[in-house]
Amino acid sequence: MGESEEAELSLLLTDDATVHELNRTYRGVDKTTDVLSFSQREGENPDEWDTLLGDVIISVEQARRQAEEYGHSMAREVGFLTVHGVLHLLGWDHEEPDDERRMMAKTEEILLTVGLTREAP
Repeated sequence: MGESEEAELSLLLTDDATVHELNRTYRGVDKTTDVLSFSQREGENPDEWDTLLGDVIISVEQARRQAEEYGHSMAREVGFLTVHGVLHLLGWDHEEPDDERRMMAKTEEILLTVGLTREAP
């Protein structure tokens, strides 16, 4: 993001149907997911100095299911998905196992700094 430490993004907390539609329309994947990230710094003529990073969209319904499945709070799950989405906007990826381990470690580091541990509520 250039030399600036300031950044702006939009965060949408929504339902499965909305995330499913966005996933189908913009990624060609015909199913819901937990979080989508749409970077404003990719595509034609990206401005690396622009403070607008992009959009993070979270399915609250999917987050609730995952929180129950993983045995932790809804706050931790939404926090995890938010950090995960923002890291994607910053250029992080998890296509390769080493990249996934680094991204998960960074996500956990950030969550710990704001008090969202892995412990159940």
